[in-house]
Amino acid sequence: MNRRTRIENRLREALEPLHLDVVDESYMHAVTPDAESHFKLLVVSEAFAGQALIERHRTINTLLAEEFEQGLHALSQHTWTPEEWHEKGGVAPQSPPCQGGSGAA
Repeated sequence: MNRRTRIENRLREALEPLHLDVVDESYMHAVTPDAESHFKLLVVSEAFAGQALIERHRTINTLLAEEFEQGLHALSQHTWTPEEWHEKGGVAPQSPPCQGGSGAA
C-alpha cells in the first residue's frame, strides 16, 4: 500500500471527514520520482470544531507520526470545519513552487 493510501485510511478512520484530499506533491520537489515525501492535505471534519489551528495540526501530526518516522518529509495542512470549507469555496489553496534546499536529484 502506498503512503497516500495509508494517510487517507488513517485520517478517514480517525476523523470521519466530510471531505478529504490527499495530494502527493513530491514531484514538485528535488526528490526521486518515487519519494512520496511531500503531501498536501485538505481535511474537512466536524472533529475540528472548537479547536485552534495549532491543535488541528497537532492532531494530524500525531495521527501520521509513523509516516514521518518512515520518510514523510513535508505536510501542507488545510484543516477546516464544514462551515470553514464552505466559506472558502470548497477548495484548498495552491501550493507554492519548491524553493529548493534539497541536495537530492
